[in-house]
Amino acid sequence: MSDDNNAIVLGAGVVGLSTALYLRRVGRDVTVIDPLPPGGGASYGNAGMISADTASPIAMPGMLRQVPAWLRDKKGPLVVHPSYLPTALPWLMRWIKEGRMERVLAISDALRALHKDAFACWQDLIGPQVFGELVRRTGQIQVWDGEGESAGAGVERQIRERHGIEAQMLGADDLQQMVPGISRAVRRALLVPGNGYTISPARLIEALADRLRAEGGTIVAERALKLIPREGGGFTVWTNVANRAGADVVVAGGAWSKALLDPLGVRVPLETERGYHAMLPTPSIEPRYTISYKSRGFGVTPMEGGLRAAGTVEFAGLNAPPDETRARILAEHARALFPGLTHGEPQLWLGFRPSLPDTLPVLGPVPQQPGLHLAFGHGHYGMTAGPPSGRLVAALLARRAAPIDPAPYAVSRFAS
Repeated sequence: MSDDNNAIVLGAGVVGLSTALYLRRVGRDVTVIDPLPPGGGASYGNAGMISADTASPIAMPGMLRQVPAWLRDKKGPLVVHPSYLPTALPWLMRWIKEGRMERVLAISDALRALHKDAFACWQDLIGPQVFGELVRRTGQIQVWDGEGESAGAGVERQIRERHGIEAQMLGADDLQQMVPGISRAVRRALLVPGNGYTISPARLIEALADRLRAEGGTIVAERALKLIPREGGGFTVWTNVANRAGADVVVAGGAWSKALLDPLGVRVPLETERGYHAMLPTPSIEPRYTISYKSRGFGVTPMEGGLRAAGTVEFAGLNAPPDETRARILAEHARALFPGLTHGEPQLWLGFRPSLPDTLPVLGPVPQQPGLHLAFGHGHYGMTAGPPSGRLVAALLARRAAPIDPAPYAVSRFAS
């Protein structure tokens, strides 16, 4: 294997594996490095939602007014550990600034461009047979408590109209018919038919890894420790096992990406939004749709192992122990959403979303660092944007025509 043709991808989650597979298809030798098995990080335990017809950033106008109530509510969607607040505060301030209307519309344009081909990219990567087995495009239902519009609802409607996204408001009777067993306390609902989900995030990532190996890529269980620039371009990756040289290195390490970039002087405002899930085995109610409960900040997805309740945001960094209470609250919320729901003992999980304050990932080359490329920061949208991101990064690395305008995702946007 020639170093000149070798591309090293750091991270075996959905973004890293998608990038690696697209790189193989443009003729590059590819080695993926990750200490965990494929999909062993955030890709494993997410809500499984594939939101191709979602273009709303996380920071929205009016959201700041909701934050105090969220923080006071012990069962609310947002937790900031007091000891971590000084660390998280600069990121949170940037996040608030990104909620200005002019920024929200520009960000929505970039999200729409990245998300709209999500299902097509998934099928392209894993093939129609596996895609048909693991992916459902039955639509997503978003629900709210009460009948009044929530903060930001008008902006979300404007975003959908701006991008021609189909959506349908549902009356209470329609909702009961489409989702039998859902609480009658839910009075407002929206169907987004272009969204969907996977019945198994773990198997979907395994399918990516299997396809990569079948097409000649390599995956090694090693931990990347340091990136060393080589004269003339490219990098040597020091791992806990070996030194590996590549003409190009793609950092797709999710929430752990920052630690590899800081020593190189590459500054990215990456923060970790800790999220939980409660997997509810043998549920008595299995909806046909994935449901996003907007009022409580979580989602429910029917999966082959049960009903997965996933979501919430916790700021506590990478090293704080899991708070099992946060995961059990999700199971409680699921039972409130479906009052007749019974299930087996919940299986609890914590994962780390890699998030940037403008909701957009960083994708593409790093100026003044020949051979260094970035592919991380997808936050809540990894399963949606992972494959299209891999397609874009591979095209830029191979100096081929980009499928979409890469400018909104460039790391240079954080230079000022």
